[in-house]
Amino acid sequence: MIIKRFEITAKSNSMTIKGVQNDHKVKQKGLRYFCLSDIRLLYFLSCHKRQESLLSSSSGFNNYRGLLNWCVVMLVLSNARLFLENLLKYGVLVDPIQVISLFVNDPYRWPAACLVIASNVFIMVALYTERQLSKGSFSELVGFLLHCINMAIMLTFPAAVVLLVPSVTPVGGTFVLGVYTILFLKLYSYKDVNSWCRELSSIKAKKLARSLSCPSTQQLNRGEPKVCYPGNLTIRDMYYFVFAPTLCYELNFPRSPSIRMSFLLRRLFEMWMIPVIQSSMKPLEDMDLSRMTERLLRLAVPNHLLWLMFFYWFFHSSMNFTAELLRFGDRQFYNDWWNSETVTYFWQNWNIPVHKWCLRHFYKPLLRRGVSKMISQSAVFFLSAFFHEYLVSVPLRMFRLWAFTGMMVQLPLAWIVGRFLRGNYGNAAVWISIIIGQPFTVLMYVHDYYVLNHGQEPN
Repeated sequence: MIIKRFEITAKSNSMTIKGVQNDHKVKQKGLRYFCLSDIRLLYFLSCHKRQESLLSSSSGFNNYRGLLNWCVVMLVLSNARLFLENLLKYGVLVDPIQVISLFVNDPYRWPAACLVIASNVFIMVALYTERQLSKGSFSELVGFLLHCINMAIMLTFPAAVVLLVPSVTPVGGTFVLGVYTILFLKLYSYKDVNSWCRELSSIKAKKLARSLSCPSTQQLNRGEPKVCYPGNLTIRDMYYFVFAPTLCYELNFPRSPSIRMSFLLRRLFEMWMIPVIQSSMKPLEDMDLSRMTERLLRLAVPNHLLWLMFFYWFFHSSMNFTAELLRFGDRQFYNDWWNSETVTYFWQNWNIPVHKWCLRHFYKPLLRRGVSKMISQSAVFFLSAFFHEYLVSVPLRMFRLWAFTGMMVQLPLAWIVGRFLRGNYGNAAVWISIIIGQPFTVLMYVHDYYVLNHGQEPN
């Protein structure tokens, strides 16, 4: 067999390579010859180098996509048996065809839909008030009072209807109050930003005013017209903000160049919990601690999976879908909350729109008024606890304060985790609080609702 060699001529600054054949001897008369076979032998003599295992933290490796897919497959397989077991034992518990036909045949039995339509009245009142303030027809005090009355009615009116109208179901009531809560936060931000624009205009701070109400062209898409106060007080601008996936108002939102149809189509779920919840009623009613713990742990996994599916559906798919339709440029609706090593980091990063609103319109204004950081943080948790209880207790027509207590417990929990746990231990503590704490609250509400409305234990 002919082995091809390379003749390497050593020179001062370069090396000349020539092909030579049919010679297996190594010559050293001014030239050095290396056979390819010899090079291969040198390679096989040393096959090790200093390196870390991939799963070691010091390796720098972070591509775990395959393990993530494995987790998804294991979750699906581990819950498929439970899903099929309940399907065979209890059948289909929710018939979507029946729900749709009920609405089509008698839409007036859906007061929740009427309440959502009625929310446009509050939107128009807020817009009308801001227009009058921009013209000077209303004083700042009158405008402030009108906004306060409008937003107070926004919270009390739908709650009263949900409590007093028997045909409003818990699901419908939760949906309605969720819509009104989002509108409340949006209109509060709308009021604040327009008030800031008026203040800047009144002191003639042109440079600062341009930075707030008229961003530079680098911050906007090419060809997009800049909006300056009070040119933003239009129906189109108002409803763009209402439907935009954000709670914080701006005169000029970042916009994407165009709507990507492929992205839109790509963003275009849970029946096994009902029997588990029903079977949990008797241990709770009897206050059997061991059985209650067993039911709680049994409920935790499907409840947590539903929560994760809701997070992906709402914060990723739905909000990105809406943002793409509206060409809304800021798509950071969540951060890496799954890596949270503290409870505070989780609450700051799992719901970015709410976090931005609290920071911009509640937390920082309190700090500017001289309130301490600790009290301001507690006030934010108190506000969040109020809305959690508002969204749960009113639709269920019972007030047990489980959601409120669960949110307020986050304060000492955040201190304990931040003080005593770090790294992976802190992350594990956050995950345990999410997986166990939420289903416990759900179970307590469902238990109280079942006892209140049925009055007897299931067999």
